[in-house]
Amino acid sequence: MHAITIPEAGGPEALVWAEVPDPVPGEGEVLVDVVASAVNRADLLQRQGFYNPPPGSSPYPGLECAGRVTDIGPGVSGWKIGDEVCALLAGGGYAEQVVVPAGQLLPVPDGVDLVTAAALPEVTSTVWSNVFMISHLRPGETFLVHGGSSGIGTMAIQLAKAVGARVAVTAGTKEKLDFCGELGADILVNYREQDFVEEVKKATDGAGADVILDNMGAKYLDRNVQTLAANGRLAIIGMQGGVKGELNIATLLGKRAAVTATSLRGRPAEEKAAIVAAVREHVWPLITSGHVRPIVDQTVPMSDAAAAHRVLEESSHIGKVLLVR
Repeated sequence: MHAITIPEAGGPEALVWAEVPDPVPGEGEVLVDVVASAVNRADLLQRQGFYNPPPGSSPYPGLECAGRVTDIGPGVSGWKIGDEVCALLAGGGYAEQVVVPAGQLLPVPDGVDLVTAAALPEVTSTVWSNVFMISHLRPGETFLVHGGSSGIGTMAIQLAKAVGARVAVTAGTKEKLDFCGELGADILVNYREQDFVEEVKKATDGAGADVILDNMGAKYLDRNVQTLAANGRLAIIGMQGGVKGELNIATLLGKRAAVTATSLRGRPAEEKAAIVAAVREHVWPLITSGHVRPIVDQTVPMSDAAAAHRVLEESSHIGKVLLVR
């Protein structure tokens, strides 16, 4: 088969479409013929040499895909050859075929085409696990998501609104903020021109946000804690703004607040399977009913993955960028 390889770390040009050995499913695994994958910022870090795949997983980038089951390993039940699926991966989505633990497979939701389904596994699993399974966002609470126009952000807005939360977002352009508003966001903050701490406090009569989903890390740590409401929960899922920051413990104690940080890729298979099962139970019905939808900005041929990486680096997109075969 062919896959996107990274012979040497570097810029987008480091991505090379090359012939590689065919994968073979083992115990509890299925083989998926990939129709589409999606580009995530973790893929950019891997290309740059900063985010190696977990031991034993595929060396190729790609944390999600959609396609058809073409082979089934021993000990797998509930799936058959020919099933159209999407999957959460530890790697390997930028390829013609990928082996997937059966617990990380999802059926393509009714009303979603197979290519578009590649935009779903990573964002739904990330948002549901962090915002609902860990941070327990409840109806009537205020939820702030940074990067509201990203793939994570657009999904987070919709899921938070679906459970009855009030949603605040940050984004860097009027176009992106307008799109977030169309998805249901109530509080729109242009981070280039406004202070999100002040804007969220103003919109909540000084109370602040009950849950914050943050992709920036160190750069926003102190301001996120300032923005939290009493008993607030800050979930950190990215490091775009650095890895080391100061945390004011007194402020955190005074608010009885919590800070969590998680990554999805390196979790044990059983934890991923539990998250995927929860997504199938809670998120898939919302997609099937039309209350939540994947947002895809553009599709790019998989062999030209470098072009897709440049789009993400420019941050001009809204929603997801997909790679298609």
